Amino acid sequence: MWVYEKKLQYPVRVSNCNPRLAKYLIEQYGGADGELAAALRYLNQRYTIPDKVIGLLTDIGTEEFAHLEMIATMVYKLTKDATPQQMVAAGLGEHYANHDGALFYQNAAGDPWTATYIQAKGDPIADLYEDIAAEEKARATYQWLIDISDDPDINDSLRFLREREIVHSMRFREAVEILKEDKGKKKIF
Repeated sequence: MWVYEKKLQYPVRVSNCNPRLAKYLIEQYGGADGELAAALRYLNQRYTIPDKVIGLLTDIGTEEFAHLEMIATMVYKLTKDATPQQMVAAGLGEHYANHDGALFYQNAAGDPWTATYIQAKGDPIADLYEDIAAEEKARATYQWLIDISDDPDINDSLRFLREREIVHSMRFREAVEILKEDKGKKKIF
């Protein structure tokens, strides 16, 4: 079903060790509007979506895993040379005590990821509007991360991710229109 190229979708470079920025980026790793929640939401919803748009959910859900990989790489690179004292100073003391330098699905506040982040109503239009909202929330979060980051290399990757969220939102909007148009057509049996 998938072909995995052993490279990131977009290059991730980091200017310097910055555990505080890593703490904020974790929001997109395991937060409610982060990449894991998006990937699982779309790949789950595709089982109750009409065939006309099922491929869209598969494609975008798969791409969200690529984005998750990019966020994981950013967090790893921002913390790999951090001392325990730097982790504590950055507000990651609890994370360090529980996981050392390992990634863990949680949000920036330290709350663990939960399946309650996944929305699936079974109504294609409702689910697609949920998907549009999810993409717009992720776009906003990426913008806020760019606003607080002083790392031009990270900001380059964050801008790429922000732009992909915009594309995904547009694609979901197109899918809504396709389904609305199809719903309005007369069916002849």
